[in-house]
Amino acid sequence: MNAESGVHTAAPASGEIRAFLDLLRCPATGEPLEFQGRTLVAADGVHQYPIDAAGIAQFAASPESSDAQTQQAHYDRVADTYITNLSYPHTREYTAYLDQALLGQLPADGLGDVAEICCGRGEAVELVAGRFKRAIGVDISLNMLRAARKDHHAANLAFVQGDATRLPLADCAFDSVFMLGGIHHVNDRAALFREVARILKPGGRFYFREPVSDFWPWLMLRKIIYRLSPALDHETERPLRYDETAPYLSAAQLRLTSWRTYGFFGFCLLMNSDVLVFNRLFRFVPGIRDITRAFARFDDWITSRRNWTRRGLQVVGVAEKPDHSLS
Repeated sequence: MNAESGVHTAAPASGEIRAFLDLLRCPATGEPLEFQGRTLVAADGVHQYPIDAAGIAQFAASPESSDAQTQQAHYDRVADTYITNLSYPHTREYTAYLDQALLGQLPADGLGDVAEICCGRGEAVELVAGRFKRAIGVDISLNMLRAARKDHHAANLAFVQGDATRLPLADCAFDSVFMLGGIHHVNDRAALFREVARILKPGGRFYFREPVSDFWPWLMLRKIIYRLSPALDHETERPLRYDETAPYLSAAQLRLTSWRTYGFFGFCLLMNSDVLVFNRLFRFVPGIRDITRAFARFDDWITSRRNWTRRGLQVVGVAEKPDHSLS
């Protein structure tokens, strides 16, 4: 531990990143990278990216887009609170229900090389640990990435700072891409999905779990909450809509193969501790885990009903990059 910065320095930075060099590219030029000391340098010699003491390559120290700048500042500021809100027993229990919905979409034969975009503390790579060959988590916030690095020390896992619309990742390099709660932070969905398609191998799959507002009560409620809550930013956070998302995926040459929503009353009550302050007190309620599981079962019953599969608050979706060589 570095006493001055508080940054975990358990392993040599260059050693962690070196094993992933074939998966990384300069986000500005797309060129391969090489090491010069503790810096990654593009072939043109102009674009250089430092590696910090936690082993995180900084490809977006100064983001170009205003949205990325806003999100970087926001999550650098709220990183500790955000992680705390995810740690409450009722939040963890309900998240486990959503996790099972996502896991049910995964293949049985492994995930190959994985990228998690807008990774935060590495929720997806933690969920699928043991199922991938190598994994890279990308996020705009260094504070979130440093928290992720403290929690995850596997040799086949790296974290890098990067903009989701200009990923520092190689073309056709990944078998699987994950985004859990990240798409709604990116306003330029067209650019985001083009990047996902670019880094996926033919036949690779894009898995996502995101807030969705296709049911009008949720749309209206979120419009109010996003404007009132200091934890949210209505200008740079926008939940998904099916009629908007499906065309963007198609335009990026990604075929949407699954779209199913989850979460209803229980999600509203138990999964909003960043917005509903009283929600944090539920951790003191006796039997809160059992209560949460009961709410999850009820929510699942509602969103499983005919004509209600798109009325939940969270969507679990899968899109695939076609493999034209098989046609």
